[in-house]
Amino acid sequence: MKKRYIAGTIALLLALTVYTERGAIMLKILPGALDNRMSAQPQAKLPDGLHISLCGAGGPMPSSNRSGPCVAVMAGEQLFIVDAGTNGARNLGSMGINQGDIEALFLTHFHSDHIDGLGEMAMLRWVTGNHSSPLPVYGPEGVADVVAGFNQAYARDSVHRTDHHGAAVVPPSGTGMSAVSFALPEAGESLTVYANDNLQIEMISANHFPITPAVAYKFTYKDRSLLISGDTVKSPAIEKHSAGIDLLVHEALSTKLVTLMAESAARSDNPMRAKIFNDVHDYHTTPVEAAEIARDADVGHLVYYHVVPPLIAPGMEAIWLEGVDEVFSDFTVGEDGTSVSLPANSSEIIHFSTL
Repeated sequence: MKKRYIAGTIALLLALTVYTERGAIMLKILPGALDNRMSAQPQAKLPDGLHISLCGAGGPMPSSNRSGPCVAVMAGEQLFIVDAGTNGARNLGSMGINQGDIEALFLTHFHSDHIDGLGEMAMLRWVTGNHSSPLPVYGPEGVADVVAGFNQAYARDSVHRTDHHGAAVVPPSGTGMSAVSFALPEAGESLTVYANDNLQIEMISANHFPITPAVAYKFTYKDRSLLISGDTVKSPAIEKHSAGIDLLVHEALSTKLVTLMAESAARSDNPMRAKIFNDVHDYHTTPVEAAEIARDADVGHLVYYHVVPPLIAPGMEAIWLEGVDEVFSDFTVGEDGTSVSLPANSSEIIHFSTL
């Protein structure tokens, strides 16, 4: 009994000492931790291949674990981003992915939740990468207007950063973005918008009517392939171009849950919000419909992103997924940090998280 009392007293004293000296202790260990963080390059540890990490797995509604739509795609040593939703650029930093390594950014369409992080994405890419040319932003016609608006909004910020850090660190020629615009491909067809020896990126028309243009992107690197749907209803074109791919990253909205939100808004005497909730049903894909595409296209794995509505309470995910297992069982409901690796010269599909 006495020994236990003495041991408990010692443990308490040690705990009090650690607590009172926590600042000094942190100063001792923080430099090493910062060194590890600054030098971390998780993508450098990935095997040669095609890989994705969700820098944003949600839609326009706030969620603690799903930021605005944003997908990081690593093809060999190249880093690409598809869409730049809220918090996507900062999530890249939290995931250990250097924004300065971004080769190019691709926009699926111009809804605010897919573009509202563009300015920060371009700025962080510039200042962390010492770039002397702007961030190329690929997209359907209209992308030039979006890029011009963000460039104007960030023009003073760019001047301030060069004035402060100097042109050798943040070259004025590297600020902002440059638009790379393409006419919308014919329905069911694809258009190659980027290619090199081992990589092909294709643009495919999606159906987000009345929102047009809207596109999906297919990445093929060596012998591995993936498709990112953007926002769309269940689309024959998406299914056609997903045939036999390794990974389908597809948006989904639960009609049942959004209907409950519309009914709640109506009961709360908020008819405008109720109308918005009722309207969104007709230009998105349900989880079951996305599973049907994955099944019929014989894809290797399905990752859900642009998850709507936010799954914020126990049991909501079960409702969101009702009927999916009966259609296609190889799926993941994406969260920020959800990652999938497709090593070249292999059929492996490796799942991990970077957050």
